[in-house]
Amino acid sequence: MTSVKRLVLLALACAALPGAVLAADAKPFKPKLDPPAAADWRTVDPENLLVIDTTKGRVLVEMVPEIAPLAVGRIKELARQHFYDGLTFHRVLEGFMAQGGDPKGDGSGGSTLPDIKGEFTFRRDPATPYAMISSKAGQEDGFIKSVAVRGQSSELAVMTADGKVTSWGLFCTGTAGMARSQDPDSGNSQFFLMRDYNDTLEKNYTVWGRVLVGEDVVKALKNGEPVIDPDKMTSVRVAADLPAAQQPKVQVVDTKGAWVKNAAKYALDVCDVELPARVVN
Repeated sequence: MTSVKRLVLLALACAALPGAVLAADAKPFKPKLDPPAAADWRTVDPENLLVIDTTKGRVLVEMVPEIAPLAVGRIKELARQHFYDGLTFHRVLEGFMAQGGDPKGDGSGGSTLPDIKGEFTFRRDPATPYAMISSKAGQEDGFIKSVAVRGQSSELAVMTADGKVTSWGLFCTGTAGMARSQDPDSGNSQFFLMRDYNDTLEKNYTVWGRVLVGEDVVKALKNGEPVIDPDKMTSVRVAADLPAAQQPKVQVVDTKGAWVKNAAKYALDVCDVELPARVVN
């Protein structure tokens, strides 16, 4: 959903209230929620935590192989080669995303590894760690770990040959996606981190994770297309590969828990559900 669509929905919601006036900077009503309890938190697997140190600060991304195993495998492989160290965020657009991972620094380059297939949709079954948030007209919104997803109703699984339904990742603020050329199967080394919500990318680009900590860093990266004197990734590592004393321990609110379901009651859609996250060491 684009920002314009979201404002339209907000206007309609406000118009339904007697005497309501929509201010220019109005936001959906969100009551103050109780802080997550100890049981509401989930510790992120360090094998699926990407630590991106930049010239603006640290970004911590949860990788979700359940929805994009090829993309997650590629990011890990390159991180373990230290491929990303010193590369720039060469394309950074206000209200959109920050893109990096090109050794040429102009959007035309990649690694020496072969391109990977696009993973724009995936098949979900009851074994997938899925948390449904809402359902309407045969379509569901929910989460797989920290990534917001949309797809067919789970009830349809009993009618499919493989017992699964089709879903796809949403490009909410903080979503990590795989960059590509016009060829849908041209993902290689470049990736992007969303700075805002953009539904035009759905089912056209691969979602492989979500920024849990450091979205403020992503939004602070220098803008440009191309960027003049761009910010860099000084180090990109899989957390599990760092010495124990240097591994960030990240916790995020469990999307399968009651706290998120309660928060979802006051959100326009699944991308509006804010997921508290924290570093606990």
